Amino acid sequence: MRFRLIIDGYRNAYENMAIDEALLFYGRPTIRFYKWRPSAISIGYFQSMKEEVNLEECRKQGVDVVRRITGGGAVYHDEHGEITYSFVCPKNMLPEKILDSYKLICSSIAYGLHFLGLEAKHAGINDIVVNNKKISGSAQTRRHGNVLQHGTVLLKVDVRKMFSLLKVGKEKISDKAIKNIEERVTSIEKEIGRVKEEEVIGAIKRGFEEEMGIKFHEEGLTKKEMELAEKLRGKYESKEWNFKR
Repeated sequence: MRFRLIIDGYRNAYENMAIDEALLFYGRPTIRFYKWRPSAISIGYFQSMKEEVNLEECRKQGVDVVRRITGGGAVYHDEHGEITYSFVCPKNMLPEKILDSYKLICSSIAYGLHFLGLEAKHAGINDIVVNNKKISGSAQTRRHGNVLQHGTVLLKVDVRKMFSLLKVGKEKISDKAIKNIEERVTSIEKEIGRVKEEEVIGAIKRGFEEEMGIKFHEEGLTKKEMELAEKLRGKYESKEWNFKR
């Protein structure tokens, strides 16, 4: 299988989500790695922004908020704390069952993390864990005969900051509750110390090569994809989209 590899830099939340949707529309087999600047909260397609996000705190801290086209829960994307990937291809290239396709993609990422010295494995529906602690979560959607799965790999994690930006009950912000979450979530830095982003990307890429037999060629977005992403960005910036539930 030949896949295009896009190693993207920092983009804002609206551009990132617009590019992922444009990639999904055209469906060219692609894996894209990207980061978020400023930091952002993305909420799942079926969630309510007002119920999930502390909007005032996000404004104060200069954090973007955006709705994804994929399901799942609210996610804090720390500009210094994660690498995000998106995996796109025609759906006939993946197992028909969504759970099986999650397993294949997440297992490939987990396998790649082994090359960094992490004992990572796919767990649950769409998580990757190290020592039974979550280090990566993903979400998937299928449209236009294509599949988009995107997710995060945590480089480092700041649970207190994350909770300040999400609407969580007072009991969850207690020191005890934060300690409890810190014990269930981990990061590359926490497990093995700081690792260069290029090494993380290289390891995950190798995981896909060895687990799924993917051959990569590095290339950018096509003109059509860029034009569509530019149009879609307006949607992701709009109140109609972000606050529609």
